[in-house]
Amino acid sequence: MGSPLPAVSRREVEATLSRVVRENRFTIAVVFPLVGALLFVAGHEAWLPAWLARDPALILFGTLVMRSPLVAGLAPLVDRRAGIALLALTAYTYAVEFVGVTTGFPYGEFRYLLELGPMLFGTVPVGLPVFFFPLVLNSYLLCLLLLGPRTDSLPARLLASLAVVLVVDLVLDPAAVALGFWAYADGGAYYGVPLSNFLGWILSGAVAVSLVELGFDWRALRTRLRRCEFMLDDMVSFVLLWGAMNAYFGNWVPVAIAGLLGGGLLWTDRFDFDVFGPAGAAER
Repeated sequence: MGSPLPAVSRREVEATLSRVVRENRFTIAVVFPLVGALLFVAGHEAWLPAWLARDPALILFGTLVMRSPLVAGLAPLVDRRAGIALLALTAYTYAVEFVGVTTGFPYGEFRYLLELGPMLFGTVPVGLPVFFFPLVLNSYLLCLLLLGPRTDSLPARLLASLAVVLVVDLVLDPAAVALGFWAYADGGAYYGVPLSNFLGWILSGAVAVSLVELGFDWRALRTRLRRCEFMLDDMVSFVLLWGAMNAYFGNWVPVAIAGLLGGGLLWTDRFDFDVFGPAGAAER
């Protein structure tokens, strides 16, 4: 019998993931979202074969790659409390989306036009947390940097994070509707998105942000942010991908809002040009 495989510790896995992300920052944070935008455009214009135009597996793969900086940044801080909070957030994400699709509450009546991978009960994408979690986590992390001394205030953290979650959805939803990912039954004044959607996001976002606050020590998160230069690269990817898609469809208000998010990243020194280096900045 051969020798047993050596045990690999959690710390070694985390260190390897951080190294891979750091050495490929530009590819992950810039190339992937821009290639994704080009593929979305090509699919929308029918320049690609039908089976490839909006392939769910390809979308999920690209999304997972763009999420990797967030995963690598958060991983060392995921203890039992954080794990329970993330499990609760997962359950809540599925539940609120299922209720939303089947009843129209709280977002307004809508349906998926594209199955984003396997569908739970034929209704909700199994990969939904991959798409939803980062909207909340990135918003919370960005606020830890933007708030400065006001970060000490719990109400400030919660309200600011919820506000950024809404801002993120003001960018995401119009482009997703234009691409045909989902549609609202009666359309809406905001590029096909109704006001009820954003009112629903106030409810769902408040619960999600509260679970993040309960699960993680915000001081440890802020310290990790200061030491881990790539931790918000997923937000960089978001600004590039969905800003580009809104520009393609002529949704100029969402483009301007994406620009504001990019400005926030620049102000916090997170939309930096170290991504052009072969390995980015070293973790401090």
